[in-house]
Amino acid sequence: MPCFARLCLWAAAASLSWPALAADPPAATMTESEARRFLAQASFGPTDASVAELMSRGRPAWLASQFTLANSDFTGVPYVDPDSSKGCPTGAPATCKRDNYSLFPVQVQFFANAVNQPDQLRQRTALALSEILVVSGNVIKLPHAMANYQRIFLRNAFGNFRDVLKEVTLSPAMGRFLNMANNDKPNPAKGIEPNENYAREVLQLFSIGLFQLNPDGSVQLDAKGQPVPSYDQETVEGFAHVFTGWTYAPRPGATKNRFGNPSYYDARMIAFDEHHDKGTKKLLSGTVLPGGQTAQADLEAAIDNIFNHPNVGPFIGRQLIQQLVTANPSPAYIARVARAFNGAASDVGSGRPRGDMKAVLTAILTDPEALTPQAPANSGKLREPILQLTHLLRAMGGVSDGVWLRSQAAGLGQTVYSPASVFNFFPPDYDLPDNPSLDGPAFGVFNASAAFKLSGVLQTALNGKGVAPDTTVPGAIGTKIDLARWQTLAATPASLVAEINRVLFAGRASAALQAALLKAAQIAPATKPLDRAKAALFLAAMSPEYLVEN
Repeated sequence: MPCFARLCLWAAAASLSWPALAADPPAATMTESEARRFLAQASFGPTDASVAELMSRGRPAWLASQFTLANSDFTGVPYVDPDSSKGCPTGAPATCKRDNYSLFPVQVQFFANAVNQPDQLRQRTALALSEILVVSGNVIKLPHAMANYQRIFLRNAFGNFRDVLKEVTLSPAMGRFLNMANNDKPNPAKGIEPNENYAREVLQLFSIGLFQLNPDGSVQLDAKGQPVPSYDQETVEGFAHVFTGWTYAPRPGATKNRFGNPSYYDARMIAFDEHHDKGTKKLLSGTVLPGGQTAQADLEAAIDNIFNHPNVGPFIGRQLIQQLVTANPSPAYIARVARAFNGAASDVGSGRPRGDMKAVLTAILTDPEALTPQAPANSGKLREPILQLTHLLRAMGGVSDGVWLRSQAAGLGQTVYSPASVFNFFPPDYDLPDNPSLDGPAFGVFNASAAFKLSGVLQTALNGKGVAPDTTVPGAIGTKIDLARWQTLAATPASLVAEINRVLFAGRASAALQAALLKAAQIAPATKPLDRAKAALFLAAMSPEYLVEN
């Protein structure tokens, strides 16, 4: 189906009128369609229970409740000696390597939590942040190491972005991934120069981007019409020198604590000032750090310098919008979110400190462009594979232990927590195949081949039998969507189509798609209602209108 690799995936329902910026209908007047659409953005997919809760409480109360829910976290992820060369002992279970030296237990729990746990907004935000401030399982292979890194985003999803930056900077997983751990001060005699890897990526990818931005996210141009760089090589070198002198914390029971400690992922990195460059350092916005400061003092000043740069609000805000709502937010939308990030008066973030994530998320999810479907020519976003799977499971009342979902997401090009590089599974500015003027990030992994693979995934998900539990996984329940009620509805194909429209499309499927679903539901004879239900559900889940949310 070539359509899946082309611009037609952006064909969504027609736009409606815009509400006022701060408007939210009384809970009693919120429609089910509005509730399901909102939950597609703010969670891993609507369930009948979450829809009922949102409709009874309204958006502000629902957000306030989500902000207070406990973190679902990761449980049962074992600590293992970071020296993976020791491997599994002789006679260990066949699953030893999988459970202790691969990301399997963390990835499985990610999906189990996403499908089953109530702290949906926290988890959605944590996933979004993890795809911006990337550490990859291609390098960080120990499950407890990755779990600790992902906990940064779970802890700080509703905190402050400065804390995110600082914790990421001192994370031993990031220290290993981008070479900040054991980054030594200059020593010309030994040919040592500070490693620039983390210094470069924290600027380019994690905070401000390559070019100076206006508050609405547009790029500032110089007198010749060229983009104005947000930093230069000297600035990268300045930050590289700031980030010298840090190493892993000592492992439990270690007899020595020295610069160059072996890897240890259960505590933040620690500083050795004798290995920290004490010279002056050029940072952003003309700031020069004085010489003679400790590693800790330089790091705090550097984090402040990055965090307070005017690019951070529009740069991070735009990417969070892309993750949650739409791939091509308008400049006005970005500007409103950036104002919330900045704590601007008269906006959502008024009275909150700069970088407050609650204010940022509230601004993103209650903006007019989020609340109301926009014209399909440049609005909406393709669901990335993780969300294709979780939305379907949750919307249809499915259950899962996460094992099968993990493998299927990987087959669709999104092995959770293991992107190919620091640039994530797909860059935020990935161009639509047929229209380079529009961004379509998830198209970086979704093409005609992926669509073919998705068809096989959906045939299994919608077979009515489910996927049996993996007996090697403790507490496994498998994955299943019960089709009993859909089979009953198939006795009256029009009723089946109406229910599919309500559950999967928030009541907004086009007339053409509903007609196609009705035809699909009538191919099998009336004596085979399960086949009717499968055919209609499969066509619905493969349709552009489902894969592109708007």
